[in-house]
Amino acid sequence: MSLFRAETRRLSKRRFTKFFVLMALLVLGLVAGGTAYTHEKTTATTRAAAEAAADREYQDQLRYADQAKQDCAKNPAPYGGNCDGLVPPTRDQIPSDQFLTPQFNFREDFSVMVTVWAALLALVAFVIGASFVGAEWNSGGMMNLLLWRPQRLRVLSTKLSALLTWLFGLSVVTGAAWTGLFWLIATLRGTTEKMTPGAWQSLGLTGLRGLGLVLVAGAIGFGVASIGRHTAAALGAAIGVIVIFQFGLAIVLSLARVRFYEIYLLPAWIGAWMAKSYEVVDYNAPCDYSAVNGCEAPTFTVTWEMAGTLFAAVSIIIVGAAMWTIRRRDIT
Repeated sequence: MSLFRAETRRLSKRRFTKFFVLMALLVLGLVAGGTAYTHEKTTATTRAAAEAAADREYQDQLRYADQAKQDCAKNPAPYGGNCDGLVPPTRDQIPSDQFLTPQFNFREDFSVMVTVWAALLALVAFVIGASFVGAEWNSGGMMNLLLWRPQRLRVLSTKLSALLTWLFGLSVVTGAAWTGLFWLIATLRGTTEKMTPGAWQSLGLTGLRGLGLVLVAGAIGFGVASIGRHTAAALGAAIGVIVIFQFGLAIVLSLARVRFYEIYLLPAWIGAWMAKSYEVVDYNAPCDYSAVNGCEAPTFTVTWEMAGTLFAAVSIIIVGAAMWTIRRRDIT
């Protein structure tokens, strides 16, 4: 059996891998179930019920206004002495749409669900990638394998290839199931109208960017754990990035009134990658005056190309460092 097939089989058979995949599927199932529960297809019956609810609300408002006028006539002080200003709303000010349960619009709402899927799988990919190589370093399995296959770079790169191939397959299968599930939700609890070829292409590109995010997260987790030679090294680094370089840095930069401080935080780059752009607004800086729009806060747009370049650079640096360390450092 080739090393690649052996590593792929070992990864898929690990209880840790099965557990995290199962947890991810459970969370995705809860998200889908919650979405189906909180949405409802708009029909003639539901719209009629919403119109009736709006009529009841209008009648209630008329009664409240009439009672307020009677109270004001007796004691105008609490009402500022202006009883004539107590005017009830008109019927058209109470739209029936606000009494409708929202329906799931596949064209408008599914892109958000693609981001949810990608973010969750990226987290799972990071943890599985870190554990996949970190556990071998910690248990001594890597040392034993290198006694059998002394090509260090080949062994580590094969492990990484097996991980990325497995993550690719997992992402494709779950992504297809995720799309089909929400198409069913939109059919039963919403609408699938206006799904033109262009709309499908846009969703497909969003899914591809989500796939890229998953692979990058897996490679980074793998690389950090290999450098630290322990799963905890990658998990500790992730916690440090989240706690220190996200929450802590955000507070410091905000207090220091740094311009566009959000561009130093990871969510802006992930948002730009998945949504194609992310606009950062600097509310601390003097506004840009425009004769048309008036005073507007300055903005900075992070594009998906910028985010992709950053993610690729970080991945190459970390994986390259992992390759360098396994080649230069002692195995024991």
